[in-house]
Amino acid sequence: MARTPRMAQIEALLAEDPEDAFLRYGLAMEHASAGDDAECVNVLRDLIARAAASPYVPAYLQCGQALVRLDRTEEAAEVLRTGVEVAGRARDFHAQGEMQGLLSSIE
Repeated sequence: MARTPRMAQIEALLAEDPEDAFLRYGLAMEHASAGDDAECVNVLRDLIARAAASPYVPAYLQCGQALVRLDRTEEAAEVLRTGVEVAGRARDFHAQGEMQGLLSSIE
């Protein structure tokens, strides 16, 4: 997929602050918007791994959705199950419900 100017901007900012979860999430969403779900998943998996101590809950839902679009439903279910647990611990019940709903639809 083609790189967009916005991707380049985000990547430049990430070079300065590689641990910025919001920027990394934004980069993943740019890839999704460009139709590159595989790269979206790669960026989100990296974000999830980097933010293990302080999870970025929306990353799990978006990763699960991108995996579903790629027809990788077993991987999506695994990510979503973890996301449901993480969202519950973070008391993000809205995200937890969204992930549970998506999980239920693919199981």
